[in-house]
Amino acid sequence: MKKKYNVFILLLLLAFASCSFTSKTFDDPDKDKLLIQVITYVLERGHFDPKVLNDDFSAAVYTDYLEQLDPLKRYFYKSDIEEFEKYKTELDDQLKAYDIAFFNLTHERLLKRIEETKAIYKDILNKPFNYAVNESYSSDYEKLEYVKNKKQMKERWRQQLKFTTISNYDDLVTENEKSEKEKESLANLEEESRNETLKSIDNYYNDYIDDQQRKDWFSIYVNAIVEEFDPHTFYFAPEDKDRFDQQMSGKLEGIGARLSKKMDNTKIVELISGGPAWRGKQLEVGDIIQKVRQEDEEQAINIVGMRLDDAIKLIKGPKGTVVNLTIKKVDGTIEVIAITRDIVELEETYAKSSIVKNKDKRYGVINLPKFYVDFEDYKKRNAASDIKQEIERLKAEGMEGLVLDLRNNGGGSLQTVVDMAGLFIKDGPIVQVRSTGEPKEVLKDNDKSISWDGPLVILVNELSASASEILAAAMQDYKRAIIIGSKQTYGKGTVQNVLDLNRMVRNNSQGDLGALKLTTQKFYRINGGSTQLEGVKSDVVVPDRYSFIDVGEKDQENPLPWDKIEAVDYAFWDSYFDYDSTIKKSQERMSNNAQLKLIEENAKWVKTRMDENIHALNYKAYKQKIELTEQEAKRFDKLSEYQTNLTFESLPYESQLFASDSILKTKRDRWHESLSQDVYIEEALHVLEDLKMSYSIEKIATTVKD
Repeated sequence: MKKKYNVFILLLLLAFASCSFTSKTFDDPDKDKLLIQVITYVLERGHFDPKVLNDDFSAAVYTDYLEQLDPLKRYFYKSDIEEFEKYKTELDDQLKAYDIAFFNLTHERLLKRIEETKAIYKDILNKPFNYAVNESYSSDYEKLEYVKNKKQMKERWRQQLKFTTISNYDDLVTENEKSEKEKESLANLEEESRNETLKSIDNYYNDYIDDQQRKDWFSIYVNAIVEEFDPHTFYFAPEDKDRFDQQMSGKLEGIGARLSKKMDNTKIVELISGGPAWRGKQLEVGDIIQKVRQEDEEQAINIVGMRLDDAIKLIKGPKGTVVNLTIKKVDGTIEVIAITRDIVELEETYAKSSIVKNKDKRYGVINLPKFYVDFEDYKKRNAASDIKQEIERLKAEGMEGLVLDLRNNGGGSLQTVVDMAGLFIKDGPIVQVRSTGEPKEVLKDNDKSISWDGPLVILVNELSASASEILAAAMQDYKRAIIIGSKQTYGKGTVQNVLDLNRMVRNNSQGDLGALKLTTQKFYRINGGSTQLEGVKSDVVVPDRYSFIDVGEKDQENPLPWDKIEAVDYAFWDSYFDYDSTIKKSQERMSNNAQLKLIEENAKWVKTRMDENIHALNYKAYKQKIELTEQEAKRFDKLSEYQTNLTFESLPYESQLFASDSILKTKRDRWHESLSQDVYIEEALHVLEDLKMSYSIEKIATTVKD
């Protein structure tokens, strides 16, 4: 795959070199025009499914760009939008002419409106809020209309600020009630809560909004353009590219969480194994970070509505420092969590295994968080060779069945998928790959050796994506493994490459242009179907907390469509295992499992809470809602109390390391504790037992017949 990528780069470079323009085409400060020129050229010729730059494309860019600039609709007026409207179907023409008039207009107007709002929010927060008034606030910003005048703008800000401040007020009232000191008056607490909001917004404007340079705003415009191609195509400004390179190097410094922006919320989408957030057990995927306070500061900064990059700057920090995060949990409750930042080693993204005892049987569990690879030297370390090594170690301990856990595995190296699949089959095709305008390529396992030919179960969920889906799909198509998990996996069936844009320009004198991550290929199963959008449908479907949350590819903006190509020749796995009867038994068990029913109820409840967008600004009603939410949440306390009868052990080579590495022992102890409470692992072991029994019965019958 690396060879194909190099060919792709070479072709683009040759084509670009034949063009008549260089960086000298435009004089500084028109570097932005050069960037538009380069990016549109690369997308039109390098993207897997290039868009036609027409009026429809223009309208989509227009809408998405304005939503990113002003998601809460508290800057632009209706008159501004009416002025912008004339560009709605002209952006495609501007792109072709490298014209940035629309950006210039919106950028200048935004800066003007931002400056005006400083007086608005200061004036509002200078007067008390009346929490006895029965009024509510809608956070369904997409349905909000742009305001017509300054009076309406002030009212919008008043509601949003009151919504922010009522949370501060409630915290102070609750703390005051619990305090053993002399009680403060409600009037003083109300004033203190407003001052807290004022300081937070002042800090946000002073430290971030006012520090934004023109190039920062232009990056937003560029990404509004490139993200119309598909959700995984993204422009990295020079500073962003540096951060991306740092992440790819294998070390992160911070809390160890990956964040995403949805409307005005900063949401946790992944906890990095071994990181501070992961070790603390308090944060989880789906939590929303509302405020950030540094250990040496008294005031927390409200990050609701803040750009993701700005929020990350607040959350990240040097090793050993403490950051306090105000978190809205997935169940709606609010907590303040202190996390000590650390160097996040990605060692925990490597494969790890455990032996589990179930009665008199011994089974193996391998967790694979990513399909990793050392791009400088594939043979040095990669996920496939590590899995092979873990299998050999587990076999030495008497493993009779294997669970491969790909839950939350977002993918990685394609080559490792092919090599890993080959560990479980004799040989044959694994995945089909197609590039625009080129014949499909069938990637095969040509190694006839098999590392594990026994019972195999693969665990997936809605966050299992890309390479995870390829492996699960191949094993499912071969009838080599039983897939247990969500109704479908993530549904990312595309390949991205990162292109250094500086390589595309001759005699570049305009400075660093950054990089572009673009989609260049598409995956297909060996049965011909794409994993795009549809993902992999589990053989045994079980509910989890993400079952009703929009987290998949189909829930993203502008995903590429599902399609199908011709299947390749392949044969089902030749074994005695009775997959059909085993799947039926598992489905029957799962339909009667009380823990899974409670998990499903919780998932539905969480979805209901997440969909709520009308919020009381009357304190009595607000408090009643919080208390009701906390009361309802207690119904699901039993989820964390679930315990299996399974015992998990580290392999001998790891146990020997514990004497000199207490952190590793702590990590493994925590992992084993989590596995012992995992209803999905428990069922996977039941399935392994059923497969093993079906093998034994079939083998005995065949032996008697012979």
